[in-house]
Amino acid sequence: MAQGQVDGGYAFAQQPRAVSARKKFRDPAGAIDDRLAVNIMWDRRVVRGNTYAAQVLPATAVPDPVALQKDAETRKLQELKKRQKTRTVQRPATPDAVAGRKHMDVQTENFLEEISDRPQETEVETQTDAFMDRPPSPLYIPKKTGLDKETQIFEGDLFDFDFEVEPILQVLVGKTLEQGLMEVLEEEELANLRAHQDEYDQIRAAELAEAQRMEAAETRRAQEKERRIRQVSIRPYPLTRTASLAALLEMPCARCLACAVS
Repeated sequence: MAQGQVDGGYAFAQQPRAVSARKKFRDPAGAIDDRLAVNIMWDRRVVRGNTYAAQVLPATAVPDPVALQKDAETRKLQELKKRQKTRTVQRPATPDAVAGRKHMDVQTENFLEEISDRPQETEVETQTDAFMDRPPSPLYIPKKTGLDKETQIFEGDLFDFDFEVEPILQVLVGKTLEQGLMEVLEEEELANLRAHQDEYDQIRAAELAEAQRMEAAETRRAQEKERRIRQVSIRPYPLTRTASLAALLEMPCARCLACAVS
């Protein structure tokens, strides 16, 4: 393989070689079913289900809480020992005072402060002013805008009240009178209808009573006729024509029965 720069660019060249012997078809005996490796549904690296759910770890991956506590205590002790060793190195101990002297704390700030067990106390009296109510808020008045102008209108300049109100008054009075007249006519018509209804009811009642009377008279005549026929039919011996005529003559006529009923 050779690589070089030609006319400001790069060129690539490789020695020719023979094509490797490759079979045209696969060997059925040596074929391997790699569908499980290609399909992502069977790939163990792909998470199935809800990705927000907690992953279940195997039992061997869960650490022992007792062992974790021991490790934490061991680390704390090591850090404490290391911190103490560092303090010892950085801050050496103060040497003891010489004979006749003693160590004492001294302030090194720019402003000295007296140190005592009890701070200084003083009593001061004061008097507050009498409590005063808050004054009411003033009424809000918006700021005036525009310019003021004035004019004078005398009586009768705009309209004449008597002249303008006359048509309206005529309409009101006319409508009131018309409505009252209509109500009076309706009342008279209702009274006439009631009188006509009463007269009709009286005539109808009289006709009904007459019909009932006539029906009762006809019923009595029919019953009397049936009774006489039964009396003639139950006689033990036949009647002669003269006796039959006499019996029939003894029967009251329909007019006589009607007169008797009436």
